Amino acid sequence: MISRDSSEDNLRDLYQELILDHNRSPRNFRVIEGANRRSEGYNPLCGDKITVYVLLEDDIIKEIGFQGSGCAISKASASIMTTSVKGKTKAEAKVLFGEFHKMATTGERKSGQAKKLAALAGVHKYPVRVKCATLAWHTLRNSLQGISETVTTE
Repeated sequence: MISRDSSEDNLRDLYQELILDHNRSPRNFRVIEGANRRSEGYNPLCGDKITVYVLLEDDIIKEIGFQGSGCAISKASASIMTTSVKGKTKAEAKVLFGEFHKMATTGERKSGQAKKLAALAGVHKYPVRVKCATLAWHTLRNSLQGISETVTTE
């Protein structure tokens, strides 16, 4: 029988590996040609910089990409975000933003939440890292709202 501590350690290791994988090989790390939405984000505390590109058609995120530089959490979060919202409507992306933000700030996860999003649940224990994890999401929200101001975590 596996002890609770051992299974929690295994889950934490799995999540850490998922974050490292998305950092090493970020998904959708590219400029989207023909993007009709573009927003920038900046986290001066950590130095994370991101640009999110969205091709929005009929309120659906047809294509999404990002470029920039930052820490492993910031890059992994952006990568996971792009794979999570591609093909979703603006309304669905807004719901995901709310769920992710709540999880990243409180650790509270919605039942059935995708494991890839849950990989970042532990950041709530490190307030400085919450800004790293949420930067891409706030930048996407601005993009979907058509706001051109640079998102900043300050």
